[in-house]
Amino acid sequence: MPTLSMFFGILIRMYKELNGQHNAPHFHAGYGEYEAVYDFDGNVLEGKLPKKQHNLVVAWVEIHREELEANWKLLCDNEPFFKIEPLR
Repeated sequence: MPTLSMFFGILIRMYKELNGQHNAPHFHAGYGEYEAVYDFDGNVLEGKLPKKQHNLVVAWVEIHREELEANWKLLCDNEPFFKIEPLR
């Protein structure tokens, strides 16, 4: 699964799921043994992250929503994705 960004120990990944359970645009955020699936509004679709890491992911989504949408379109068109800046 391609890693789009990494910050404060959180990995942000996105991949195309043909006929997968998450057909809507989304990404996966992982932190240690935790993983959650988010939409581009910062809502959790599945899974869970610790509260602090969840809040960091939501803040990151607010800053980078347009880039997430562009990457989703690229993946759907079978084009290479691009990295997104981490939180600093």
